[in-house]
Amino acid sequence: MDATVRFELFRDSFSWRRVRVVLVAAVLVGTLISLAWKGAVAMLYLRLLVVGLVLLAVFGLIERWPRRLPRWVARWALQIVAVAVAAPLAAALIYWLTTLGDPVTWYHNRERRLGYILITGFSILVSPWIAMIAVYREISGRTQRQALEFELERTKFTEQALQARMSQLQAQVEPHFLFNTLANIRELVQQGSAHAPEMLESLIGYLRAAVPRLHESTSTTGRELDLVRSYLAIMEMRMPDRLTTTIRCAPQAAHVTCPPGAVLVLVENAVRHGIDPSEDGGSIEVDVRLQGNRCVVTVRDTGVGLGGSTAGLGTGLENLRERLRLGYGSAAAVDLEPVTPRGTLARLTLPHREPHES
Repeated sequence: MDATVRFELFRDSFSWRRVRVVLVAAVLVGTLISLAWKGAVAMLYLRLLVVGLVLLAVFGLIERWPRRLPRWVARWALQIVAVAVAAPLAAALIYWLTTLGDPVTWYHNRERRLGYILITGFSILVSPWIAMIAVYREISGRTQRQALEFELERTKFTEQALQARMSQLQAQVEPHFLFNTLANIRELVQQGSAHAPEMLESLIGYLRAAVPRLHESTSTTGRELDLVRSYLAIMEMRMPDRLTTTIRCAPQAAHVTCPPGAVLVLVENAVRHGIDPSEDGGSIEVDVRLQGNRCVVTVRDTGVGLGGSTAGLGTGLENLRERLRLGYGSAAAVDLEPVTPRGTLARLTLPHREPHES
């Protein structure tokens, strides 16, 4: 063994927790033996303490050496057997050391031989049980540490998988919006509309602000409404006589965190599936307010309603629901309901979470 290994062996074998157990066991066993002890009681406690420390050293040595054992040999069993075998040898050694210089060898002295038998007997009875308890605690502690490490590793992988899934869904939302907007501009160009260059400039300005935000993991309702205003400005230019918009937001609700693009998906849905299919067009009202510990975003349109669109609700809304489930669990939801006499109300409910101040 090199110096480092020897130091670690000494440190682990003679930790205060283990030495304390030896001290307590020596006092308890010494108290029992002292009832029949005829010599110096201090010498009895000294011998028991030294025997306990020797057995502790043996227990710690087998804990690390040999490094490899045959598969059919359990290290914990070898530790217990080694402690039991070492007990009489350790007692004989301490008796020999404490009787050096005596004219009569200790095992020829009846009282010392009886004392040796008592110390050895109690050591063989007590030390294996203490060793088994120590082994059990060590195995239990190791199992708990491994379970904790496994749980931490599982949590880390779960978070990575969640982040990957969120990124995948986010990547699906971005082209969905961009392709729809570009399709709108293409229609204006095909119609020869004079609003096409103006809309293109608005789209360029919108994308400069929107694309970096769509890559962020979180946004706020206030920033979402900025994107919605830009989007609706483009839509109003495309349908100047068929679309009117209103946006209201309570000041306290503008700082609530929400997934990027969440409000935009609802507004885009209202335009595509409510206003576009309607011959007369309609209006879109966006309202953001706090209700207790929740933030409620409503998007109301006076379009054709839930049953009037033949295009379906598309992937945007389903992706939004999946993102809410991954990010908020049951604390957030999206609901759709019909509006009388016509139209649809989309309600986004979020927990009231404000972003941390930097």
